[in-house]
Amino acid sequence: MQAALQQYDILVCPTAPIAAYKLGEKLSDPLAMYKGDLMTINLNLSGLPAVVVPCGFTTAEDGGAPLPVGLQMVGRMFGEQQLLQLAHMYEQTADVAGSAQPQVVAGQQQRAMA
Repeated sequence: MQAALQQYDILVCPTAPIAAYKLGEKLSDPLAMYKGDLMTINLNLSGLPAVVVPCGFTTAEDGGAPLPVGLQMVGRMFGEQQLLQLAHMYEQTADVAGSAQPQVVAGQQQRAMA
């Protein structure tokens, strides 16, 4: 990773091997929950700074509300400032939040308007 980070400002990788699952869906399956953390644990152990930003939504298998997909950005050691600046620029220009709203957010907004 260090060699790649000498050539590039950040590395981009998925946050998890699968899209998000519904709230409470995997509580009875700790192995599935562990697998969901595989992409982030290694970076925590490496000491490299990383940030996760939303990059889109995918349709649930049952056709329910959209589920978020995360994008993980990895920076150079002690490069937190640059990494956070790039993550902020991505969030401001990608307009991911405007493309779809998870059901929880949509429901909260409807209650607020009532």
